[in-house]
Amino acid sequence: MSKKLILIVLDGVGIGALPDASRYGDAGSHTLKHVMTHRPKLHNLWRLGLANIDGSELADPAEAPEACYGRMRERSPGKDTTTGHWEMCGAVLEQPFPVFPNGFPAEFMRRFEAAIGRKTLGNRVASGTEIIQSLGTRHIATGRPIVYTSADSVFQIAAHEETCPIEELYRYCAVARAMLTGPLAVGRVIARPFVGMPGAFTRTSRRRDFSLSPPSNLLDALSSAGLTTYGVGKIEDIFCRCGLTRSNHAAGNPACIQTTLEAMEEDFSGLIFTNLVDYDMLYGHRNDAEGFYDALVAFDDALPGIIARMNERDLLAITADHGCDPAHPGTDHTREHVPLLLYGKTLRGGVDLGTRDTFADIAATALAFFGVRQEKALAGMSMLPLLR
Repeated sequence: MSKKLILIVLDGVGIGALPDASRYGDAGSHTLKHVMTHRPKLHNLWRLGLANIDGSELADPAEAPEACYGRMRERSPGKDTTTGHWEMCGAVLEQPFPVFPNGFPAEFMRRFEAAIGRKTLGNRVASGTEIIQSLGTRHIATGRPIVYTSADSVFQIAAHEETCPIEELYRYCAVARAMLTGPLAVGRVIARPFVGMPGAFTRTSRRRDFSLSPPSNLLDALSSAGLTTYGVGKIEDIFCRCGLTRSNHAAGNPACIQTTLEAMEEDFSGLIFTNLVDYDMLYGHRNDAEGFYDALVAFDDALPGIIARMNERDLLAITADHGCDPAHPGTDHTREHVPLLLYGKTLRGGVDLGTRDTFADIAATALAFFGVRQEKALAGMSMLPLLR
């Protein structure tokens, strides 16, 4: 019988500000509480124990949670997608990825423009939806790609798909990724294609992330042990395609959930690592609490199907990588605790896992679950003894 760990990351679903959140301008942030305000509870997530988590401030907790529940603190500095995913795979960063609140240095931009053979537009901190509306028409007229960043460690390039073919946009990003090294080594270079007419530009699903190569992590340890490591959604981008034996770059939550369900039915042992990006990308960054809630309902509705496909040896882990509070000022990620639910059909339920000191406890638990030795380079403490 196969043995799978299904690790589902609800991208951006934080559960309350971390103690150092004020350093990041995120005091008072609480993604889940603010999304759930005046909205009905999520039946299946509540049944597992989501509202029982310390600090959740969610009403009507389960009397007998079916999963083990808790929350995790990020030990690494920052609040970036890459940082969060790397840490949950055991790689804790000592230094944050650099950010550029005043845009990228003029000398670098001159070298980048020379390398791609085009001048650029923008080079400022901006919302992705705002900057394509303000500069999209000029981009179409000139062919110049739009460069922008945010409070996160990102170098983003937006281009209209009819003005700049998608492969050309990816080439620009690959050039930037190769050039952004040393003090300029941002966590991600992101291709942001869009379509439409002036005044009605919309981003498309052909976004692609170009991350730094990660340190040694859980994916390397599991794949080296002969286990499958199957990335679903943008996992392959976050880990620069390293350590994965299989990948499906499904776009959007519904496609990623469906891919996860299909992978669970296959006969292999190993990790299914799924990122559900829509909470962050479509709703958190756009301050859309209603859309955020609807996407949580869709996942909640899918949970019984996920659990039904689990065999008696499988383990389901549900967590997040950071917050993205749609009610918090601004449109950036928020420095928050993340929820943690662990469920197995033959494992104990109702165990309060407390507040874990690092996301890396997931990596240590996964290694113990598969019987793979934890290397000293990988951080974290296994929670498996608490589940049995």
